[in-house]
Amino acid sequence: MSDNVVPAVINLDVTGPVINRHLYGHFAEHLGRCIYGGFYVGEDSEIPNEGGIRLDVVDALKALNIPNLRWPGGCFADEYHWMDGIGPKDERPAMVNTHWGNVEENNHFGTHEFMALCELLGAEPYISGNVGSGTVKEMSDWVEYLTRDGDSPMVRLRKRNGREQPWKVRFWGLGNEAWGCGGNMSAQQYAAEARRFGTYCRDHGDNKLYRIAAGANAGDYAWTETLMKQLGELGCAYRPNGFMQALSFHYYTIPGPWHDKGDATVFGTDDYYRTMVKAAYVDELITGHSNVMDCYDPGKAVGLVLDEWGTWWNVEPGTNPGFLYQQNTLRDALVASVHFDIFHRHADRLVMANIAQTVNVLQAMILTDPDTKALVLTPTYHVFEMNKGHQDAASLRVDVKDALPTRDVEGTSLTTVSVSASRKDGKVLISLSNLDADAAADVELDLRGGTVADVRSRILTAGELQAHNTPGAPETVAPRAYEQVKATNGGLRVHLPAHSFVTVEGRVG
Repeated sequence: MSDNVVPAVINLDVTGPVINRHLYGHFAEHLGRCIYGGFYVGEDSEIPNEGGIRLDVVDALKALNIPNLRWPGGCFADEYHWMDGIGPKDERPAMVNTHWGNVEENNHFGTHEFMALCELLGAEPYISGNVGSGTVKEMSDWVEYLTRDGDSPMVRLRKRNGREQPWKVRFWGLGNEAWGCGGNMSAQQYAAEARRFGTYCRDHGDNKLYRIAAGANAGDYAWTETLMKQLGELGCAYRPNGFMQALSFHYYTIPGPWHDKGDATVFGTDDYYRTMVKAAYVDELITGHSNVMDCYDPGKAVGLVLDEWGTWWNVEPGTNPGFLYQQNTLRDALVASVHFDIFHRHADRLVMANIAQTVNVLQAMILTDPDTKALVLTPTYHVFEMNKGHQDAASLRVDVKDALPTRDVEGTSLTTVSVSASRKDGKVLISLSNLDADAAADVELDLRGGTVADVRSRILTAGELQAHNTPGAPETVAPRAYEQVKATNGGLRVHLPAHSFVTVEGRVG
């Protein structure tokens, strides 16, 4: 046991806001090898596939209970014209992906392929519409094509393309990063566009849209305030006017300057701690945007969505710089575990989050090797899998009796032990992270309002922070059964080795 003991109290019978399963959402953009060579290999591929969709990728993601998938971007969304991606593949026009590598795409992965992917995954589709270079009619037609039954021009077109019944598609993004690649608009300009586009994105039948306005870059709270003013009506209670149901923001963990973000696998302890400080900053950002929203919407009718988050490093040497391919280490896994603890604490306002991105891009769940065709599960993947029991569970407040251990990082105080907990279906799941690179810690859990039996624990760690998985060593960083969780008179004592993530599950009695 360590000298660093953290006493914490969890009241098992006092539940808080439900942790929306969509906080564990994903993001797939036409970027590098995320779609082509990742999700989609084509029907003629020797890799097992269904309609060109790579089945081992599907199986791996299904094991995460993936709740939603955002597509087609990202910046790509505001140059994508969906009509180019339907109909016979040999008749679809090619396009140039000007944002990511300036490569030509054949549009073989389009609307029907994406919807087939979501059906295979059991995930809800989240479609980002083209506000930047598209038209209101184009997006309105897309909604009709996907979700309307009966008889209309778009319904007839869908049926000619092989789909009789409409799909359910709730989540629609009204553009992406309108302050930048989505049009370089001011907040006022974008608010007007969002009102216009949101008006003509119609509910068809029982498919009720959940429109997500393109929100702020990191800490641009003025952008959030403008949207809250323009897209709702003030009064005795804030009344969203129907143009949107949520607004988003984006934040990436980047410890270095934009032109040199740092290496994914070659880094020192100082780099590691700077990364953890940047990761923890998302708590301040969510708090800031929530506070602005609370001024106008104290009843929390409008949701907050973090639909792009994750680490962003320099690309791997020898790869196309526009493809954003990077390795994924234990450091990335701890960035994810800390993010989820923070998300759980903000479950009253934060309703969705999407890791960027699912396959072969940025902080990916899965890496596919183009030479060996191997599939590698990253350390970040394992955090999602270990934490999946939090989806749609009631959050449990974690109260710490004394101050949590901290470390000074260039003048910023970094809390090095992080804990969150939830309860669902008679079971409790507790997630614990120790961010200290060198020192172990013990968490003494005083569990009140019930008992916990049939305890099962797992740990994710490695000998080095830089440890990562490759086709030749796919389980260098993988979860393992863990025995250093001991029953006490009041609950449990959990030993946390340095740089580790631990989950504890049990039946509540």
